Amino acid sequence: MLLASGSPRRRELIALMGLPVEACAVEADESPRPGENGRDLTRRLARQKAEAVGQAPGVLVLAADTCVVDGGELLGKPRHAAEARAMLERLRGRQHTVVTSIAVRAPDGRLLVDTCESRVPMRPYSDQAIQSYLDSGSPFDKAGGYGIQDGFEPVEMSAFSDCFANVMGLPLCHATRTLRRLGAEPASDVPAACAAHTGYACRVYPAILRGEA
Repeated sequence: MLLASGSPRRRELIALMGLPVEACAVEADESPRPGENGRDLTRRLARQKAEAVGQAPGVLVLAADTCVVDGGELLGKPRHAAEARAMLERLRGRQHTVVTSIAVRAPDGRLLVDTCESRVPMRPYSDQAIQSYLDSGSPFDKAGGYGIQDGFEPVEMSAFSDCFANVMGLPLCHATRTLRRLGAEPASDVPAACAAHTGYACRVYPAILRGEA
């Protein structure tokens, strides 16, 4: 499989599927078009990235795109510290939505797109915690300016019940069901591998794999 992404989180997650994977960074203008919502934006960009790379015979291509949606506004990756701080201040103590779309291109040219949405409650972290996180440099390559997996622990996990991997940037069970629709199968037990890697006891994966979420 070829992962059309330079994201270290996506490389980390896709490895849990147990398949041989190579990664190839893809450049894309991630600016939303007028009137585009999070679902439309991420589906367009995932498809664009999947179609932008060359495909060797017999190789599947997987691409993804993630954005944060808060009050109807799309938050991408912060361009500088002031923007990252503004995002983190805006999100704290409230719930927003993370949207990730994946696009899988089969060797025969078929391309399927799937989308996962997760509701994310943020804890009321302090200004000092924000500053320490900014000083670490971690916010700058992440949509919304944070990573659910980071030591900063921005998410109120006691109130979170959706897909953890989606918030990291690659909903693995959505990827699994998309591969199955193309006649492919992961080599591992993906829900078990994801739970072991993230430490998160997911309750939504059965519905996702059945195509109900």
